[in-house]
Amino acid sequence: MAAMTVIEAVRSTLDEALAGDDRVFLMGEDVEAGGVFRATEGLAGKYPGRILDTPLAESSIIGLSIGAAHYGMRPVAEIQFADFIHAGFDQLCSEASRWSYRTRGDAWLPMVVRTPWGGGVHGGQHHSQSIEAYYGHMPGIKVVAPAFPADFRSLLRAAIADPNPVLFLEHKRIYRLVKQDVEGAPAETVIGRARVTRRGDDLTIFAYGLMLHESLAAADDLAASGIECTVVDLLTLNPLDRETILEAAKATGKVLIVHEDTLTGGLGGEIAAIIAEHAFEYLDAPIRRVAGPDIPPMPFHHAMESFFVPDRAKIAAAARELAAY
Repeated sequence: MAAMTVIEAVRSTLDEALAGDDRVFLMGEDVEAGGVFRATEGLAGKYPGRILDTPLAESSIIGLSIGAAHYGMRPVAEIQFADFIHAGFDQLCSEASRWSYRTRGDAWLPMVVRTPWGGGVHGGQHHSQSIEAYYGHMPGIKVVAPAFPADFRSLLRAAIADPNPVLFLEHKRIYRLVKQDVEGAPAETVIGRARVTRRGDDLTIFAYGLMLHESLAAADDLAASGIECTVVDLLTLNPLDRETILEAAKATGKVLIVHEDTLTGGLGGEIAAIIAEHAFEYLDAPIRRVAGPDIPPMPFHHAMESFFVPDRAKIAAAARELAAY
């Protein structure tokens, strides 16, 4: 169990959660057979009656999760692709996010919504969206987006134990791309905390999900030319870890924010605003962003998809310009 991929980390954590708590159950489209990416493979036979296939109706999946959580269960719902979650937007954002507030804290909703997100697998316009800015905007919903298997394990455990609704984003490109020795990994990750994964004095890069790996690769390339970067894995997108963000920005005075989502309205704008408002006097250059272009869908064709998704070369080029200030 020491070395595992992201998909193995997700499956093993769900297995442990089901074994350790009878209130936990899984539901979603085709989850009995393992789901599209095989995240729940083998669990239906091991836990009869607790891995539930649902109709192709995301609103009902999230609505059933709300009802089950209200009555003491701990549902873990899978939305087959993040693009499909918008059909349940009202249930998640108008109901689940406000449950504790509307009951003055007398009731909680311990529910998790897992979903694969992002591009890089030629999924085209209906299977490649980045949704974090929509749902990270909503108070009452915690949003996490880990990048390494060990963080998937600890954050998924934390999400299932959390009394609040948690949107758990799993970048599909890294499901089998990234492997890690989880027994030798950093200390347990908690919701709401970012992590500095690399330290350097010249500039700070903020990223998450697939872009965290591209940023680390870009930092390696930059180091070869004498530019040393601090790289921060945000991990939790709502709430953002303002303390770590500000400390890392102040330490270098130059900030590059990277995300796959489109530039306008993306999470990078909020991070930039936090830094501009609370650490402006420490900045030695304008805050830069590397993000997807402002076009409606993620293209299907491999060349166009590569144009859309930031990569180590684009990140390194922006970082060199920033370091030259």
